[in-house]
Amino acid sequence: MKYKLINHQLILVAFLSLSQGLWAQKVTVSNNLLYDATLTPNLRVGVRLAPHWSMGLTAGYRPWPTDDTKTRKYRHLLVSPSLRYWKDSVDVHHFFGTNFIYSHYNVGGITFPFGLYKSVRNERREGDLYALGLFYGYSWPLGRRWNFEALIGAAVGYTKYKRFQCGHCGELLAKEHKLFAMPQAALNIVYNIPGRPAKPLPVEETVVVVPPVPEPAPIRFVPVLHAVPDFTGRAGQLQEDNPVLAHISAYKPYDRTRILRKEKGALYVHFELGKSMLHADFRENQPTLDRIVSITRQILADTTSSVKKIQIVGLASIEGSIAGNEQLAQNRALALQRYLQQQVSVPDAMFDTVGGGEAWAEFRDQLNDAVASQSQQAAALREAISIIDSESDLDQRERKLHQLDKGRTWQYLKEHILKDQRNSGYIRIYYDYVPDKAAATINEASELLGKGQYAEALQMLNTVRTDERCQNALGVALWQTGQKEETLRCFRRAAAQGNADAAENLRQLENATKE
Repeated sequence: MKYKLINHQLILVAFLSLSQGLWAQKVTVSNNLLYDATLTPNLRVGVRLAPHWSMGLTAGYRPWPTDDTKTRKYRHLLVSPSLRYWKDSVDVHHFFGTNFIYSHYNVGGITFPFGLYKSVRNERREGDLYALGLFYGYSWPLGRRWNFEALIGAAVGYTKYKRFQCGHCGELLAKEHKLFAMPQAALNIVYNIPGRPAKPLPVEETVVVVPPVPEPAPIRFVPVLHAVPDFTGRAGQLQEDNPVLAHISAYKPYDRTRILRKEKGALYVHFELGKSMLHADFRENQPTLDRIVSITRQILADTTSSVKKIQIVGLASIEGSIAGNEQLAQNRALALQRYLQQQVSVPDAMFDTVGGGEAWAEFRDQLNDAVASQSQQAAALREAISIIDSESDLDQRERKLHQLDKGRTWQYLKEHILKDQRNSGYIRIYYDYVPDKAAATINEASELLGKGQYAEALQMLNTVRTDERCQNALGVALWQTGQKEETLRCFRRAAAQGNADAAENLRQLENATKE
């Protein structure tokens, strides 16, 4: 069989040429995945005519099998121009449309789904088809350049054809024609090509005197003055008032050179002298423990953040035997871990629990601060610092401190400094959170708005349009692409959330409307 049809390639070239002169901000190229399933290469080219209107041309061509002796065949050429009305905008959401369908076909030995076209199961039909259809569809943005469309509809038409016996598709049985109805469906993957502003049409040189009309002052919208910050989950919100929380990137294992008392935000619980039993009612332990438990529970219940590690460092003062203090510091750290696990279900692997032993680094730093504060004991404290720096044997070091100034310096140290070392020491909670891709998208789209790339910005913002943080930028993009109905609603929504940029844009728009 030879086709005597119009050249569909010429149609596509002509259609693309036409699109260059249109107002449209973009051209779309799409492929119907359902049509692909029939092994038919197909392509649709669409172009926007106005904010709510677009037109397109679909072509599908399956030339095989080329051997006419084959019983099964689904050879055809289809050309279908269409017109769409977009309820929201051409970029996304609902659309309704109508299309004209022409097809030349040579079909036989095919079983169509849902019991359609039973007559071609046992014979071959060759002819032409003309139909007019209506359809409804919906478009989802997949990214900056891509959309996914689904549509469904129906068409009615007229066909004239020849019927052939299907053994080897040879004997002509009859020539017929009839009216018909058929369903339409498509699942389209769409690529968006940004267009260029239309060139003005040439006009005859005619001098017309028009009285000047004052132009309204242009509206200078503020896209986004301040970048949208990442949403770091419930953990990030809690961190603002609870510096005991830190992101997991700030975690570092404990070593005895660290001065924990200078690390802001860590919490401490206290133990009785020489004891490792944790009492909630000792000193300020109860509110501290309640706070740690509450923070941990809230993060564990959050789906956007998670507790990654709880670091506990048990400490003991320099008083007493080294071995005894090592064990005491370890037991204090474990006591705090066990208390938390009794209150909140946290596995052992989540804890970094260590015994810091005698807190010599902490002790020396406290002496140095006391000297800097011009304490009356400054001279004696400098001598104590000198002993710490020069004597490496810890037992000898403590003995020399006892003997300093006939014991008077040691008594001062016990009363004013060592009492604060008798605690479990340090606890900090490290968290992580789900990356906030929406914030990055909004900020990138806002940069495009600043460059005047409004259609591209709108395409990106449509992927996150349910996010409250994008409403101001979305309003600017909608206005600049001619979709003014939604603009006011977006600005009001953003302003109600306390967005100062949106409040300024809303003020300008309302003033311009009054004028």
